[in-house]
Amino acid sequence: MLEFKSKVVYQIYPKSFKDSNGDGIGDLRGIIEKLDYLEFLGVDYLWLTPFFVSPQNDNGYDVADYRRIDPLFGTMEDLEELIAKADKKGIGLMLDMVFNHTSTQHEWFQKALRGDPEYMDYYIFKDGRPEQLPTNWESKFGGPAWEYVPYLKKWYLHLFDATQADLNWENPRVREELKSILRFWKKKGIKGFRFDVVNLISKPEVYKDDFEGDGRRFYTDGRHVHDFLKELVRDAEIEDMMTVGEMSSTSLENCIRYSNPDEKELTMCFNFHHLKIDYRDGNKWELMEPDISALKELFNIWQVGMQQAKGWNAVFWCNHDQPRIISRLGDDRKYWRESAKMLAASIHMMRGTPYIYQGEELGMTNAGYESIDRYRDVESLNYYDIMLKQGKTKKDALEILAARSRDNARTPMQWSDKDNAGFTEVEPWISLPDNYKTINAEAEAKDESSILSFYKKVICLRKEKAVIAEGNIEFLDKRNPDVLAYRRMLGAEEIIVLCNLRGKEAVFNGNVELTTYEKILGNYAKEGERLGKLRPYETVIYEKMRIIP
Repeated sequence: MLEFKSKVVYQIYPKSFKDSNGDGIGDLRGIIEKLDYLEFLGVDYLWLTPFFVSPQNDNGYDVADYRRIDPLFGTMEDLEELIAKADKKGIGLMLDMVFNHTSTQHEWFQKALRGDPEYMDYYIFKDGRPEQLPTNWESKFGGPAWEYVPYLKKWYLHLFDATQADLNWENPRVREELKSILRFWKKKGIKGFRFDVVNLISKPEVYKDDFEGDGRRFYTDGRHVHDFLKELVRDAEIEDMMTVGEMSSTSLENCIRYSNPDEKELTMCFNFHHLKIDYRDGNKWELMEPDISALKELFNIWQVGMQQAKGWNAVFWCNHDQPRIISRLGDDRKYWRESAKMLAASIHMMRGTPYIYQGEELGMTNAGYESIDRYRDVESLNYYDIMLKQGKTKKDALEILAARSRDNARTPMQWSDKDNAGFTEVEPWISLPDNYKTINAEAEAKDESSILSFYKKVICLRKEKAVIAEGNIEFLDKRNPDVLAYRRMLGAEEIIVLCNLRGKEAVFNGNVELTTYEKILGNYAKEGERLGKLRPYETVIYEKMRIIP
């Protein structure tokens, strides 16, 4: 068995995890303070979002120096202590490498702005006049994907914010710089890497307008992306490390190549198709009820497709860019506890490596902000203005942000019912939901029936049962509009997972004789159980009974 298959990754957004020095911002020492909690939860890796030197225009995803710690988060000594103490607890650190672009404050870009031809070739500059964009591509944060530099008489490409200039991976010197950065962190004791939007690194040979979309079809999973990744992994000597690629608008065929061990690229991939099932006409900023049938079909396509071709998924509901899943697909009020546990089981029993985003294991909810003044995210603020210009009312725009904003995931970790949820003793950089008085780690750690306790149980099951870590997957009752059901199989071992995705009773209609299985975990008390009949948001995990001759 490949070692990573039984592992569980916990994502930390350092800015919002734990403030150790009273400035209202989470930091590396705050993570050190909470290592006992992470060991108690049972996770194996900590993925830390960027804490490198940055102007923080995109909360650290605009890196100005890949080898230095931003003083906002601490020092290199703090990080070295964190690596060492986590290692003693059997927990490895995974760093988030933003290699598609750098901050415009990075030394390389500053040299490019001074007209140095060597460093101008580190980025994607195009000659032109201020009134004529090189292409009509749109930035993923809104507006054109090009920024003009008048005194150079050139445009530079930025697929994200204007302060995030895209790197030119066609330049071998750029690729050598990035390999050197990975070697630097590997030597420090880092055990894995997550690569941000890494399937966007290979741009087209010819830049042209897109009259069908926003330009992404020309650079997503680009012409040299697999060659670039093979070279990066091989030359940086990280083949034996856990690596995950964030794949934007990707395809199954490409993710098979990215993650098939024979290709020697990455260990696993994030894809986001299952998190677009409530986008009206594919537009993130238009709301609709989640399409559960589409969700089930996407899970089937990706789980079975990757299985058939030796690919490997990173399975997840939440991260720093996504709204809280319980507020999205669950019920964060009446069935808060039940729906959070069901959503945990649905993902953690699948084929793939599960990722938990901080607070997900507590059932943390969306922020519930009612004023634009409470938002901090550059994408949210940009799209608020865009929505108003499109004719939406402030009320409508705020309703959409309340459901979609990345700030929903970035509110401080809820440690206790004390002021500011025990995150800080001063005003936090971003405000908290009011429900931290009841939803917090301190309270849940003492409660055997808590969401936190349930997460501990599903994590243990993956480590205890090879069928979960290694087994094949087969989806059951596929036409059922309410129930996600699947079977995991490995030799004689077999489990069945049933998840009611609705806030009403549902019936499992799969062709399975459940009397030959025994329940090993569920989210409701035994009272009221009826085989195959599921209460609102109920989940049940069954194991095949062993026949003793």
